[in-house]
Amino acid sequence: MRIAAALLLFVLGAASAPAPQRAVLSPSNGAFLLNGRPLQIISGEMHYPRVPREYWRDRMKKARAMGLNTITTYVFWNLHEPRPGTFDFSGNLDVAAYIRTAAEEGLHVIVRPGPYVCSEWDLGGLPAWLLADPSVVVRSTDEQFMSAARRYLARVGRELAPLQSGRGGPIIAVQVENEYGSFDNDHDYMRAVHDATVSAGFTDAMLFTADGPGQLPAGTLPGVAAVVNFGPGGAERAFAALAKFRPGAPLMSGEYWAGWFDHWGRPHHTTDRGRETRELGWMLAQGHSLNFYMFHGGTTFGFMNGANDDGGYLPQTSSYDYDAALDESGRPAAKFTAFRDVIARHTGAVLPPLPPDVAPSAVARFELKESASLVDHLGKPVTADRPRPMEELGQSYGYILYRTRLGGPVHGEIVVTEVRDFAAIFVNGRRAGTLDRRLKQDRLRVDSDDREVVLDLLVENTGRINFKKVLRGERKGITRSVALDGRELSGWSMYPLPMADLSRVRYGRTRASGPAFHRGTFEVGAPADTFLDLRGWGKGTVWVNGHHLGRFWSIGPQQTLYLPAPWLKRGRNTIVVFDLEVPERPSIEGLTVPVLNEVKKD
Repeated sequence: MRIAAALLLFVLGAASAPAPQRAVLSPSNGAFLLNGRPLQIISGEMHYPRVPREYWRDRMKKARAMGLNTITTYVFWNLHEPRPGTFDFSGNLDVAAYIRTAAEEGLHVIVRPGPYVCSEWDLGGLPAWLLADPSVVVRSTDEQFMSAARRYLARVGRELAPLQSGRGGPIIAVQVENEYGSFDNDHDYMRAVHDATVSAGFTDAMLFTADGPGQLPAGTLPGVAAVVNFGPGGAERAFAALAKFRPGAPLMSGEYWAGWFDHWGRPHHTTDRGRETRELGWMLAQGHSLNFYMFHGGTTFGFMNGANDDGGYLPQTSSYDYDAALDESGRPAAKFTAFRDVIARHTGAVLPPLPPDVAPSAVARFELKESASLVDHLGKPVTADRPRPMEELGQSYGYILYRTRLGGPVHGEIVVTEVRDFAAIFVNGRRAGTLDRRLKQDRLRVDSDDREVVLDLLVENTGRINFKKVLRGERKGITRSVALDGRELSGWSMYPLPMADLSRVRYGRTRASGPAFHRGTFEVGAPADTFLDLRGWGKGTVWVNGHHLGRFWSIGPQQTLYLPAPWLKRGRNTIVVFDLEVPERPSIEGLTVPVLNEVKKD
């Protein structure tokens, strides 16, 4: 009854929570109009898979409390279509429920369905199965790609088209593709994505494109609204470029980067709150619209982090704190109050109060007393003369082990072409060393006097590049060959290790050596958020009560993993840690604050 009443208020328009009625957002005389009235969009970006479903409403109430009237979200193709033709919009992926919750909280919604989304997300949200066939050219008019993209967009339309403002819902705008001008200059492709978006049913909300100021000519379409993306200090130049490119059109920042993301091995990013606050005031005073990227970043759970290519491979952390107005766990940071004050002063609105927060809770240090060696859980291999990337084996994420047998003794240099992305190399079960794509490592000396040698290369996919054209070739594992002293090795057994189901792992009380799963339990009274401290561990990933929290790596800067209260239960909770290395001490504690800026030399 409460939800039904809230939806009725949304449709009719409540004085305390202004909301769209049956109308389509449209540009007119330099302003956006909705229901015939000017609308200055003050939006914040927040992504449903990066926030536990139980917290969606809390974060939206906080958006209202900061003065936002809109939230913006991407839609993530790789999550919704994990296998060709198999779709999932359930649980935390129920994007329609997310948008209906925004409606109940009096918020407009901007949807960005891609098919590409960037977002520091694996392959920019494109499903990895697109790379199984090397002939497929993603983000192009290649029909192999476009037919899959049309199928995906049509399925998204089934979920979201009924929620457009022209049909009485909260969705006021839908983005066509994403920053394509930074990728290419193919207007035939942009028209194809536009047409697929329209065919999917997105005809009752404003369509638009988003690009940097210098990329507007390449990424836009005639007759389709355009917005501009930029970071602190860039507002005047970017809006001037947009005004010149589209004279008389409303001016909006599709992404105002009020923060930034982190890479493994590099310091945590923070940005200048004072500068952003002043620039926010200037934008609002000019009558411009904007979308904070991010209002709340949350966490890139599981294996979904992306990577950058900045002359070298740079994988991103699981924390997507982003130095945003709400921190990773959804609590107001200093920026929240500063931005709220500016917005309230500009709009003159009496903003609603913040909902109460439950303080994070510490968890006393506990031991993980059971373990299981990875090599005892390899399953059935795929054999081939040469190593093959994981996508060709039907695998998208996780790890893959490559094994071949050699006559000994072996003394020489192993050269791997190419390691994607981190390989631990073993000779007869003894660790010989590692190769790290970040460091452009591709060779390692191996020595064994044994008469028979088993060579294992355990390769981790640490996240596909999500920006630039190099993403088209982001296959994972070993993509070409392995050679010993110039002689290519053959006769490979390949063991896919997606780690999607750990139910068959058999644990023992004897501590395993080498890459292994470690299991333990811990007790919780009243569940509350906590931050698991992984210092003392090496490189791997963590599950709690079956929820995949994300990755850890001793090099930092992220040393903790966010564990949200809804994923805990009163009493006993189970944790599984997979580590490529042998931990110094197989124990963990929960902290009340995250550790996001502790970098160690690797």
